[in-house]
Amino acid sequence: MTARFHSDPALGHDHVFLGDAHDANARRTLWVVALTAAMMVGEIVAGFAFNSMALLADGFHMATHAGALGVAAAAYAYARRHARSRLYSFGTGKVGDLAGFASALVLGIVALGIAIESIGRLADPRPVAFMEATAIGVVGLLVNIASAALLGHAGHTHDHDHHAGHGHDHHAGHGHDHSDRKRPRDNNLRSAYMHVLADALTSVLAIGALLGGRYLGWVWLDPVMGVVGAVVIAIWSLNLLRDTSAVLLDASDPALEAEIREQVEGPGDAAITDLHLWRVGPGAHAAIVSVTGADNQTVRERLAPVHEIAHLTVEAN
Repeated sequence: MTARFHSDPALGHDHVFLGDAHDANARRTLWVVALTAAMMVGEIVAGFAFNSMALLADGFHMATHAGALGVAAAAYAYARRHARSRLYSFGTGKVGDLAGFASALVLGIVALGIAIESIGRLADPRPVAFMEATAIGVVGLLVNIASAALLGHAGHTHDHDHHAGHGHDHHAGHGHDHSDRKRPRDNNLRSAYMHVLADALTSVLAIGALLGGRYLGWVWLDPVMGVVGAVVIAIWSLNLLRDTSAVLLDASDPALEAEIREQVEGPGDAAITDLHLWRVGPGAHAAIVSVTGADNQTVRERLAPVHEIAHLTVEAN
């Protein structure tokens, strides 16, 4: 006979797995959307006026990023609004990963478009107003730097408090140290940060190409830099697609799974017969653990130090 144990909503348990910085990240993203949209208009107009492929690539690249960043901002708002909706069994913590996946697709399309147009310009060079275009490119780069500062280097930060905003804390009072483990990131904010980095990259390449054309006569450098930027952006897109799709497909974390087995089976009196582990939000995982040789309370006590588990179901046989 199998006994199933899980938290009951009537006992105060909820399924809000939004991450401790959800609201702050949402505000930062909105500011970046405004900055990006304003600069996008300026660069596209200047690119047509000065006939610069590098500047046009940067401008249209910013246009798609403005849209993608808008999706990121909308995802934060949607996740917050429906965080406690009964329609979502494990909350809306993965909405950001869905937005990040969509942003990664946009990045890939942008990379392809820039590459095609740049190759066309290599075959058919056109005169460029180098100095005017360079000035606009510098302004664009400054906007990118400001946007990166607003996002707070999201691409390199980890969540350290997985249960902020939750109605439960399974692990308070335990001194087990997991500081050596890399924390899962907010993929929605990460996607926004990657869009900003891609914008900064194309700005730098555009400025370099324009200066090379102006002072060295290397007109071909303008479209070549477009191709280089497209390749780098495509690589970022693939990395983001890989990470977000793993979350959306409920991929398990092998290291965390191994830790769960060690905690439960370590004393030698219990065995895990079935284990399901998946991410339900930034830094928060749900787990279903089927065990023989130990009761529900024992299993919960052994898993208490594993602070990545935000929602635990135990099947004690």
